[in-house]
Amino acid sequence: MTPETDAKQVQPGGTLAILGGGQLGRMMAMAARTMGYHVRVMDPEQRCPASFVVDQTIVGKWDDAEAAHRLADGADAVTLEIEQIGIDALQRVADIAPLRPGVEPIRIIQDKTLQKPWLAEHGFPVGPFHVVRSEEELQAAVPALENRVFLKIGRGGYDGRGQVRIGLDQPVTPSEIEQAWNALGGNACVAEQALDLDIEISVMAARNPAGEVRSFPAARNHHENQILAWSVLPAGISPELEERAERLAREISTGLGVEGMLCVEMFVTKQGELFVNELAPRPHNSYHQSERGCATSQFEQAVRAALNLPLGDTSLISPCAIVNLLGDVWLDGEPDFAAAMEVPSVGVHLYEKLSARPGRKMGHLSSVGSTAEEALDRVLEAKRRLHS
Repeated sequence: MTPETDAKQVQPGGTLAILGGGQLGRMMAMAARTMGYHVRVMDPEQRCPASFVVDQTIVGKWDDAEAAHRLADGADAVTLEIEQIGIDALQRVADIAPLRPGVEPIRIIQDKTLQKPWLAEHGFPVGPFHVVRSEEELQAAVPALENRVFLKIGRGGYDGRGQVRIGLDQPVTPSEIEQAWNALGGNACVAEQALDLDIEISVMAARNPAGEVRSFPAARNHHENQILAWSVLPAGISPELEERAERLAREISTGLGVEGMLCVEMFVTKQGELFVNELAPRPHNSYHQSERGCATSQFEQAVRAALNLPLGDTSLISPCAIVNLLGDVWLDGEPDFAAAMEVPSVGVHLYEKLSARPGRKMGHLSSVGSTAEEALDRVLEAKRRLHS
């Protein structure tokens, strides 16, 4: 896609609108306010995390085109923190104000049955997969994928939701395949062959409408129950793999015509191969530590990209880490955050969500260190002290 070379740069004092008022919208808004911009958000909840730090909250569901119209009206640019927005609402926004990263990139990314084939058709490395639209197609796909399959719903899945494992621990039976299909509601899915993984990494790329592209150093990620548990920068991979991963993220961003942020989640196999897993057209949980360890945080970079400003330096200035705080942390009573803050360099980041429940992201702890391992040890120790 051709860069939008005539797009205006939005100076401080302008208005940025954000589709979504969760923790990502909140942290983008905080960065924008620090830079001198007005911010409004749209979210289904009036008292969403971002509502406490923005000028205006517009209440509307993700497919509410009228609410989206009100959000965009008078804004200098609109960006998002969640990709599962109705296409009609996105188009209504784009007809009124510049939408970053753009309707077409979001349309492709928000549906894995479009996203994965797009990556394959454009020559990007992906593992073996089949798009399946019926139980019969899934029954045929599983043996073709060596009976080791992750079945992912096309639209709406995140943090382990909308995903079923098939045949990883025992022989596959037709009834198991039927149960997996029914578990995801009989919706179109992507069946992906399970790979022999070494580690999981991600790379955040930013691209502004002028066509400037920058990538952050790769982050190494660890998941528990399909939800990100912790992430560190740098990833500790070879320089060759680092260069390849960053180049992939920049090339995918450019190929999709993204104007904004694109996080590319990747698998590194035990054989040293690199495969693209999934894309997210927004800031990402695995780069929250960029606020501590990078010259420019992912949230400031998101604001710069959305407003067509020069992109910031993405250099790593210190190894850093985050550990997520899920609602489970509150099940044993109120956490002792003062005890966590006794650990050197640890910072507490809470999202002001009104209720805690298991699996819900409520906040995170961050740290820097002389090495990524030291930073990680610090946040893990701080988390342990919450209920010591």
